[in-house]
Amino acid sequence: MQIFKKPTFNFMKYKFFAFALSGIIIAVGIVNITTKKGLNYGIDFAGGTLIQIRFRNPFSIADLRQSLSNIGLGNSKIQEVEKGQREFIIRTMLPEEDVDLELEAHVIMGNKVVETLKKDEDRLASEKGLKNLNNIEMNQLTYVFQTSFPDKAEELAEKIIDFRESAEQKGIIENLNQLTELEISPEAIELLKEKTYLGSMSIKRRETVGPQVGHELRRRATQATIWALIGMLIYIGIRFKFAYGVAAILTLAHDVLITMGLFSLTNREINLPVIAAIMTIVGYSLNDTIVIFDRVRDNIKILRKLDFENILDTSINQTLSRTVITSGTTFLTVAALFFFGGEVINDFAFTIMIGIIIGTYSSIYQSCSILLFWKKFFNPKKGMGK
Repeated sequence: MQIFKKPTFNFMKYKFFAFALSGIIIAVGIVNITTKKGLNYGIDFAGGTLIQIRFRNPFSIADLRQSLSNIGLGNSKIQEVEKGQREFIIRTMLPEEDVDLELEAHVIMGNKVVETLKKDEDRLASEKGLKNLNNIEMNQLTYVFQTSFPDKAEELAEKIIDFRESAEQKGIIENLNQLTELEISPEAIELLKEKTYLGSMSIKRRETVGPQVGHELRRRATQATIWALIGMLIYIGIRFKFAYGVAAILTLAHDVLITMGLFSLTNREINLPVIAAIMTIVGYSLNDTIVIFDRVRDNIKILRKLDFENILDTSINQTLSRTVITSGTTFLTVAALFFFGGEVINDFAFTIMIGIIIGTYSSIYQSCSILLFWKKFFNPKKGMGK
């Protein structure tokens, strides 16, 4: 499939403009990072507690923040998982002076969040020894049925838990009458009324990361990125020449710096999924660069009468349709995740989406331009082929 029929764009004509544009974006990002005292690390790297809560009734973000402010956690990050003000992700971190406290401090902080968001009727029911049906686990619910329905206890518990976690209920049973749809006997429902209560909220997910683990994850993520770049340099140096490897690595560093700068400017959180996304776009950009470099190496042998700058332009034009189709289809997929995938996956999708744009741009303007400057300054008389 050819989108462009024999294109003859003069890409290298704008190499200096491309360098200036990239330099400005990287400089603005670095300045923003340094003036903000670093990047906005999530709990994966900074330590803290993540709690995903679904409420039976709508609960506004403003009310949530006010409740958390009452216990000194008003700066917690709150994300609405879906429209309707029913389900949220709350990320809490200790104040700066307390960040080195042990993991137990973060666990206690998470418990305080849950207790603060409970309604008074939940506390009263809990004090009476009743179990929250919207949070109870399988073995606990089985035990509730064990005395009155010993033969069917496990089956009843499994039915109710599966119903609660179904796509329709999303972790919340709003009314015990809903259980009649599961062919549960009135006697079993009466027993639930005696032994359990329907809590006002359900804890769907809870993760706690201590500060030491967070720092270790940050160190390892940095190491993984550096070793990946070194490995790519060696691979490209063997497959092509050292100059190609240097051009590719500088291009990938360019992509990572711009992505980090944009994260800082948009105040987005850097977590493990984002690091995975960055590694993905590094590989994606490298793949695009190698396709162009492969064509350059072939054209050096075929188009011997052309100077190196024209060979680069010809190679880019020959692979342009492939580049646009690959990048375009991937971009549409990730854009769907970004706009319709919800808040949980938004940062990951944003990283990939930006990475595709930057990677496509840098494969053309940065990698080839660096190769051209290497040829002019370090190897003016020799060819650049293998």
